[in-house]
Amino acid sequence: MVSELFVNAKVFTGRGETDFASAFRITDGSFSWVGDQSRVRDEPAVDLAGRTVLPGLLDVHTHPAALATLMDAVDCLPPKVTSLAQLLDQLRAHRNVGAGVDQWIVGRGYDDARFPERRPPTARDLDQVSTRQPVIVKRCDGHTAVCNTRALELAGITSATPDPAGGRFERDEQGFPNGILTELAAVRAVEGLLPTLGRDELADRLAGLNERFLSRGIVGLCDLRASTLPDPLWTFRAARQRGLRPRCTLYLEWEPDRPPAELSDADRSGQVRIGGLKLFMDGAYSNRTAWVNDPYPDSCEHGIRTLSDAQARAAVDWARRNQVQVAVHAMGDRALEHVVELFGADEPWLADRPAIRLEHATLVSAELIERVNSARMSFGIATHTIFLYAEYDSYRANLSAEQARIAYPIHSLYHSVRPLALASDCPATAWSDADNVFVSVKAAVLRRAHNGADIGQAEAITVPQALSLYTGRARQIAPLGQVGLIAPGYDGSFVVLDRDVFTIAHEDIDRVQVDETWIGGSQVYSR
Repeated sequence: MVSELFVNAKVFTGRGETDFASAFRITDGSFSWVGDQSRVRDEPAVDLAGRTVLPGLLDVHTHPAALATLMDAVDCLPPKVTSLAQLLDQLRAHRNVGAGVDQWIVGRGYDDARFPERRPPTARDLDQVSTRQPVIVKRCDGHTAVCNTRALELAGITSATPDPAGGRFERDEQGFPNGILTELAAVRAVEGLLPTLGRDELADRLAGLNERFLSRGIVGLCDLRASTLPDPLWTFRAARQRGLRPRCTLYLEWEPDRPPAELSDADRSGQVRIGGLKLFMDGAYSNRTAWVNDPYPDSCEHGIRTLSDAQARAAVDWARRNQVQVAVHAMGDRALEHVVELFGADEPWLADRPAIRLEHATLVSAELIERVNSARMSFGIATHTIFLYAEYDSYRANLSAEQARIAYPIHSLYHSVRPLALASDCPATAWSDADNVFVSVKAAVLRRAHNGADIGQAEAITVPQALSLYTGRARQIAPLGQVGLIAPGYDGSFVVLDRDVFTIAHEDIDRVQVDETWIGGSQVYSR
């Protein structure tokens, strides 16, 4: 038996907003005692020097598979890139420029709402980077991309090409494709031409993300689109053997024509496991494809519905049969209402967690909260503050005043929906450090955007409340095992901070850094 005592700390246990301790013991990798230091006898102990300790942090909606596949893409995210000229300069700096006509130039993360030109880039713009090599760059929301003329030619997209179901090839005034690919079906038509990487290289790339997560204190994560990889479970498990330490729960994207193979108990268990299916009911607010009741300002458009009832039902039947969750991307109020209408009266199939997760949940009215809580189905919500914080310009342009009032209502959700978490959606948002938990916590507490604009201060929450949505409350929404709490019987995972996040000025919360990350009673990161 290996036992180690830790003392002289301010320990937020994650069990409640006011639940703090000053000492704890880890025995054989798990917390065996948590309490007040006054109860500790004179014995050897690790002195944490009065620092603040949190449970290991959980990011229940992120995309490490995308980070791995996009590792060669140049970073075009704000605040580095805030203009069309800067975007083109970033792409010109790609290592493949001039390397050969078959070498792709790839970027990720532009946010045209920040551009002084007030328009998205087009094929004509990207042709300034290269006319001989294919160029593609994804928008920050992950739902849109733009490519150059050469990439359109390789994909066979012409004025006669029909739009794919659930997506659009945008066109100029003459009806010719302008390079903008709206929604995933359109993006895939070009992105599918990118060179494929082998499983071993992808596993190495995932393992290479280890320090990124541990330096942010993340000990458990959910990849909500693990099918970005060709063999996700094998690849993540291989990455773990090569050094990836956080627990990883994978959600497979539902493809109606190619449903996943049936799962075994081994697929659903372990430090790396399959936890569910990912469905897309609509698009995103940044590009006005979220499915909404009221039309977008100065428009008659209501967004895009990307999934039929039959497809959604088939996915839920598969998940019920295989005893995993369904995570539904639903941003617009109409999309959210439709998910509740479609499945609210059904019997849930999981006892220990929500059977259906509502992802993003941008527009949530009091009436919708009541419908979620009164439904027979068990629903949970994974939402954000990083979107409003980072993409303020897009949301200001795309939300009416009434919609803005109920956008990401974290305070209302905190006090009414128990299975609730904040998450990063990294890298699918307009911030290069989106999975820095303390950026999201600051936004949740201040309810101000990166530029200081008000993003709904009536929906602000406290620091302990925000941190509980990355720890004790977050663990209730996803099958990540015994993490997220500093309590007897839970994995001995915790983080030590460089300052007291509970007492510093709220404006400085995003400056908090992780000094140490521990998993299973072993220190796995030191700043």
